[in-house]
Amino acid sequence: MSSDTSSETVSHDYKDTLRLPQTDFPMRAGLPKREPEWLARWDRIGVYGRLRSTAAGRVPFVLHDGPPYANGHLHIGHALNKTIKDMIVRSRQMMGHDSRYVPGWDCHGLPIEWKIEEKYRAKGQDKDAVPVVEFRKECREFAAGWIGIQRDEFKRLGVTGNWEDPYLTMDFHAEAVIAAEFQKFLMNGTLYQGSKPVMWSPVEKTALAEAEVEYHDRQTEAIWVRFPVASAQSDIYDRENVIPFEEETPETREAVAAAGSARQAQLERAAVLIWTTTPWTIPQNRAICFGPSISYGLYEVTGRPEECWAAIGELFVVADDLAEEVFAAGRLDKDMVRRLRPVHPEELAGVVCAHPFRGLDGAHGEWDFDVRLFPGEHVTADAGTGFVHTAPSHGDDDYQIGLKHGLPMTFNILDDSSFRADLPFFGGEAVLKPNGKPGGANKAVIEKLKEPGALFALKRITISDAHSWRSKAPVIRLNRPQWFAAIDRAVGDGQDRYGSTIRERALTSIDELVTWTPPRGRNRLHAMIEQRPDWVLSRQRAWGVPLTCFTRVGAKPDAADFLLRNEEVNARIVEAFEKEGADAWYVEGAKERFLSGIVNPDDYEQVFDILDVWFDSGSTHAFVLRDRADGAPDGIADVYMEGTDQHRGWFHSSLLQACGTRGRAPYKAVVTHGFTLDEKGMKMSKSLGNVVQPETVVKQYGADILRLWVAQADYTADQRIGDEILKGTADSYRRLRNTMRFILGNLAGFTEADRVEAAEMPELERWVLHRLAELDQVVREGYAAYDFQGVFQAIFTFATVDLSAVYFDIRKDALYCDGPSERRNAALTVLDLLFHRLTTWLAPVLVFTMEEVWLERFPGEDSSVHLVDFPETPAAWRDEALAEKWAGIRRARRVVTAALEVQRRDKVIGASLEAAPVVHVEDARLLADLGTVAFDDICITSGMTLSGDPAPGSAFRLPDVPGIGVVFALAKGEKCQRCWKILPDVGTHAHPGVCGRCDAALG
Repeated sequence: MSSDTSSETVSHDYKDTLRLPQTDFPMRAGLPKREPEWLARWDRIGVYGRLRSTAAGRVPFVLHDGPPYANGHLHIGHALNKTIKDMIVRSRQMMGHDSRYVPGWDCHGLPIEWKIEEKYRAKGQDKDAVPVVEFRKECREFAAGWIGIQRDEFKRLGVTGNWEDPYLTMDFHAEAVIAAEFQKFLMNGTLYQGSKPVMWSPVEKTALAEAEVEYHDRQTEAIWVRFPVASAQSDIYDRENVIPFEEETPETREAVAAAGSARQAQLERAAVLIWTTTPWTIPQNRAICFGPSISYGLYEVTGRPEECWAAIGELFVVADDLAEEVFAAGRLDKDMVRRLRPVHPEELAGVVCAHPFRGLDGAHGEWDFDVRLFPGEHVTADAGTGFVHTAPSHGDDDYQIGLKHGLPMTFNILDDSSFRADLPFFGGEAVLKPNGKPGGANKAVIEKLKEPGALFALKRITISDAHSWRSKAPVIRLNRPQWFAAIDRAVGDGQDRYGSTIRERALTSIDELVTWTPPRGRNRLHAMIEQRPDWVLSRQRAWGVPLTCFTRVGAKPDAADFLLRNEEVNARIVEAFEKEGADAWYVEGAKERFLSGIVNPDDYEQVFDILDVWFDSGSTHAFVLRDRADGAPDGIADVYMEGTDQHRGWFHSSLLQACGTRGRAPYKAVVTHGFTLDEKGMKMSKSLGNVVQPETVVKQYGADILRLWVAQADYTADQRIGDEILKGTADSYRRLRNTMRFILGNLAGFTEADRVEAAEMPELERWVLHRLAELDQVVREGYAAYDFQGVFQAIFTFATVDLSAVYFDIRKDALYCDGPSERRNAALTVLDLLFHRLTTWLAPVLVFTMEEVWLERFPGEDSSVHLVDFPETPAAWRDEALAEKWAGIRRARRVVTAALEVQRRDKVIGASLEAAPVVHVEDARLLADLGTVAFDDICITSGMTLSGDPAPGSAFRLPDVPGIGVVFALAKGEKCQRCWKILPDVGTHAHPGVCGRCDAALG
């Protein structure tokens, strides 16, 4: 029976004899209202716990959850992240694993501490005046409140897991393990205290990790500054214009020396021009770097406009490629400057400059030192002057140059970004105000540069600069004593299988122990690990796990006895943390408690910095994977899955931490997803009004639509979401729901007695089984490879094309109109097999809808689709020869249905059952194949004539299906009032107005 209907209708009596679908499964899902009911049901019957019991003995599969911060409502990125994780966990469980998921939260660190400080600021209170244990208690309560909120929001998305017992980095056991993991760095020799530039937030008064920094445009002053040459010593002057030996005379030697002296004297009248966008760093300058492969020149000013800070006759050394740009910044046109000669790198290496503030009244000798020029590979001719002003306390490259050449570090800038009070000219001036706005430091330095005439040019520009992602205030590079983990120092733990240093172990893990989805994730993290400096472990905050170590009073950081390394002390600390949490470090008498009886407490100072929060989350493998009963048997997760930003965040810190404590990566696979954007591909922003909240989507469409949006997209790239995209997703959902409703409706009353063995089924059913066998492999391999888009697209195409548009369309007639028959029973058997596979295959994605489908057929308090596995699919179902045959049949069917559509469009027929076309087939094998099946039923016509004769010129053809022509003809006979076929025998049977098949069905 076709879905196409004519104006005629079946008589009431005959309609009641049809076996039409019967189901209460509604087409309107009502997901926003009904999903909470299923959530409550899963909690009631304990689905997750029952799975752990029934899966005992299976091979474990552990996805380790990267902990979100417990400090706000979920955003759409959280929804994307948790849904992907849930699909991984559920699919692995249904493929036969014991698939465990322990959700967790990151509870320490600045995100939460900053919220508490905001509360204090709003009340005009000083956070530092609050006892630290009391302050930490408020942080703990704040985190606990948000954990409860976020847990409910995650569960509403349909995410399964051990929600009753998540891991929290602020649990006492977690804090004890984090301290113990830190102590491993203490004991294995990789921990040291050093002084080097770090990302520093003056507003938050703490060091930041790169992962805690984001980049925004801001305006600043760019300045070009003269550093006058004090001396230029180089043997290049003795080697210039060398005369051949046989021509050398005393006179020529004297001439050469004079020429060299003249070049030297000429350079000593010049100034080296530097360019910087951080004027406040000029007082900390200790050197200038040049590029060894850059071409430099000596330039003379020959003319000047009125408003200009250059004088006629002045000499400058700049990079040739940047000279025009540099002099334009100083308001000098091309014809006002001339190049006198090249300046070789060898000459520059012998140049010594004076600091611009050298000799100024009131400087008190602060800047009376030489400023040497050094070669630096980091110097380019892309911007600036070709010279880089070098302040070792305020930049990574600067610091490395300082180490190489023994330059002193400066400590002019304090924690709040203000100059030390006793610094001449600038004492007390701040780079940034407490609110993050620019302070007076830049202006003070610029004005002072004008006094000796050191300022060559000044320009207001916009740069992309580092900001704290919490306070949104700019951060600076600042030299501060910090605690570091050395990643190139041999780790003294005897675990050298993958390398002797943290860096070696990390790189080996990346290349040999971990698989990457997508593969480019490997390259990104590998490059980061290759280039990264030592890990800054310390933060100058209060909420977190402290660096549980002691330093000897009076000892220098590089002394052998500077750090107390004592296993007994370490054990006392860990034991206290297990019972009382990390607060034990801050109570009065803590030092004496941990040291007395082992060493003299008076000989040591207690460290009160806290650990970088990334060390906390990087340690989770120890207290979750290693220590929990539902962790990983070997302490190594099967997969970590987070956003691509975690290559510099959690993937990164977990790798470094584990390589330092257990010698290898804590994961076997890493899966990454992109970011969420609006429909136009723009970053979501409250100011733009384009933010999509998961709560809004769930209330409007339901969580299953949000989950389907995730499954339909390539999550490895950035994701777009918005109203139009969600409407498209909802349409795909409706089509799938219609497929499941058709299956449910026709399976009403199906029993095991109706089941037909595969070998006894008609070819059409066996072709569907073949497609199921193919799809079973695609689904399993896709889920195993985390290719949810591939899995969903394969299932969706099968459901909408192979099933709805072909199989269901063809078999409606048999299902509705046949009496008891093997053909109908075979179709019902296939529908049953389809039901079990489609519901389970789609259950990891559409967790609520597939539960609804399952319960419609298998109601019961203990019933759930999420308690079953993917059914095994017999290998015998695969039949490549049959598939090839039916590929040809389907191509021929497509030509016929297209020909009939033309007749329908032209109003010649109203339904395909009104036709009995002649089909001309050139391919003898295909013609024979069509003769072995009821091709008229397959094309849903009332008749069909197959012919090997050449098709007439008027026959309908499809260009992409050669060799088949269709000649339209109307079906002959009367219309059966039961099945609507037009057949010659209608009206010749016992029951009036029906065909022979329907007469037999009526009995």
